[in-house]
Amino acid sequence: MFVIDVMSRVPVYEQLIKQVEDQVLTGIMREGDKMPSVRSLSMELSTNPNTIQKAYTELDRRGIIVSVPGKGSFISSGAVRIVEEKSKDKLGELKEIVTQLAYAGMSKSEIIDMIEEVYKKV
Repeated sequence: MFVIDVMSRVPVYEQLIKQVEDQVLTGIMREGDKMPSVRSLSMELSTNPNTIQKAYTELDRRGIIVSVPGKGSFISSGAVRIVEEKSKDKLGELKEIVTQLAYAGMSKSEIIDMIEEVYKKV
């Protein structure tokens, strides 16, 4: 379900958050789905439970998961909307990247071809 790249410079808790967000966007994880317990996920990923708890706390703060005492953590009803809005915020970053590519000499057609290639994979 989750895979951690121990060689990555991205902290483990951030990798976990990104994977949950990606799975919510792609429909792998849906509203009401139960998240693995902190203990079981830390054993599965050979990671400190505090690291998993940090990711869960951040996901809860963002509204992507909801923690129910004694029951566990679940994907929230608004998770898809929240992650979609966060993704749309990246349009500004994309505009900056496209601007840099244009200044670096990349043609409009090359950029459009790359975007179309990405959409073929989605």
